Amino acid sequence: MLTKNTEKYLDFETCREALANVREQGHKIVLCHGVFDLLHPGHLAHLQESKALGDVLVVSITAAPYVNRGPGRPIFSDDLRLYSIASLACVDYVLLSPVATALEVLDRVQPDFYCKGHEYADHSQDVTQNIDREAERVRGYGGDIRYTGEIVFSSTRLINNYLDVLPPQVKNYTSQFSQQYPFEQVREGVDAMQKLKVLVIGDVIIDEFTHCTVQGLTSKGTVISTRFLKKEQHLGGSLAIARHIATFVDSVTVVGVAGKEPDIHSLILNNINGGIRLDLQYENDAPTVVKHRFIARQGMREQYNKLFSINYLEEQGPAPIHRQKLLERLEKTIRDYDLVVVADYGHGLLDSTLIELVQSKAPFLAVNCQTNSANHGYNLITKYKRADTFCLDEQEIRLAFSSRYGDHTHLLKRLHQHLGAQQGWLTLGSSGSLGMNVKGEEELTPALTLDVKDTIGAGDAFFALASLSAKLELPVAIGSLLGNLAGAIAANTLGNAEPVDKARLLKFATTVLKF
Repeated sequence: MLTKNTEKYLDFETCREALANVREQGHKIVLCHGVFDLLHPGHLAHLQESKALGDVLVVSITAAPYVNRGPGRPIFSDDLRLYSIASLACVDYVLLSPVATALEVLDRVQPDFYCKGHEYADHSQDVTQNIDREAERVRGYGGDIRYTGEIVFSSTRLINNYLDVLPPQVKNYTSQFSQQYPFEQVREGVDAMQKLKVLVIGDVIIDEFTHCTVQGLTSKGTVISTRFLKKEQHLGGSLAIARHIATFVDSVTVVGVAGKEPDIHSLILNNINGGIRLDLQYENDAPTVVKHRFIARQGMREQYNKLFSINYLEEQGPAPIHRQKLLERLEKTIRDYDLVVVADYGHGLLDSTLIELVQSKAPFLAVNCQTNSANHGYNLITKYKRADTFCLDEQEIRLAFSSRYGDHTHLLKRLHQHLGAQQGWLTLGSSGSLGMNVKGEEELTPALTLDVKDTIGAGDAFFALASLSAKLELPVAIGSLLGNLAGAIAANTLGNAEPVDKARLLKFATTVLKF
């Protein structure tokens, strides 16, 4: 049982008032902020040097839900990390920060000095791009930022090398990858995505989730009885893919057809950021596809069981008049984009005429053709004759070639040749992904996490990042890494509640590649 020195613990909401008394006594306040997942000599030197700058040292620790270092991190609980820091004599106060950045902590503490390790002195190396905002914020309160430390250790490097946090296959893979492709090369590739002009074409889908608890079976039959908890809606389909891409590039346009339902129109507008241009046709006789899932959480675990699903859709897709308007617009603009991403969910938008248009005129074409319960066996990627890059799962490629038990590597090669692709990927769920380049060389990448909340949307996230990587002609190994990073992040989010953020992905990359 931990014996806490409660006098050192500050509450996040009330710490401003508590520290005002300290400031009134003429004491200079120093703030250090971080995750402090594994306390090491570098932390001790940093905290002691920071304390020497003032009179009172406050250490804020990022709460676990806001630690953007990938699934499974931090490895130590909030309580243990607070306890470890509070046990140090040089630390006067600790507080748990329930936010993703230090900005709100700075607002509350308003330190005289905000201290970071000297590895942050070059602000361009901060993948989160927060250090500039933090420095500006602390100076706005009359304080300043300082960089400490001659002794440098990396908690992440120590954890990766000496603790069994990463599965053995992931540890072996990332260790070898980092020797061939340094993180700086990965980051340069991701940064280069910003200038791309991307068009996303595909079915607009709204994902609805009804949270409930299972009470049992009804007394007069074998029907599951549940108790309603809450309901939420997310942007799915082409809009989900566009939201992922928009965190990496400046210009994304979404083309498609949706209904004129007022609530759905508002949902779309309220969840699309400024980097996405909506070029949607809102039609009265083309209702928006809605997929409504009833889910139950597995006890205390962050995983969900899907109990039942209802799909609201028109199997034939938009009427001919709406299709014609869409074709006419695309004829005029499709060549203006660097990358055309086709998200074909098989709900009728992409007919043979539209497919022929994108195949003949897209400067660089990325295709994802999905199999789901509404189109099983009918929406096969082989209906496309050209794609510069593609992504699909094992069931989809087996259906495409009517091969239940064939070697999936051979099937991937066949599809690669059929489409004339430069790069392509087969996602393999918990086994990771198999990538292939224009020479037919293979790249097997393990799944970067086995912690899963919900797999809906993970494939879309993989596809978004892999497509951007392929357009830039990055090595297929880097595209595989980026896709798997995005998929792992998405698998730890319910549905498409949040897009994969660039800073979060790069932070995750630094976590797995430090050895």
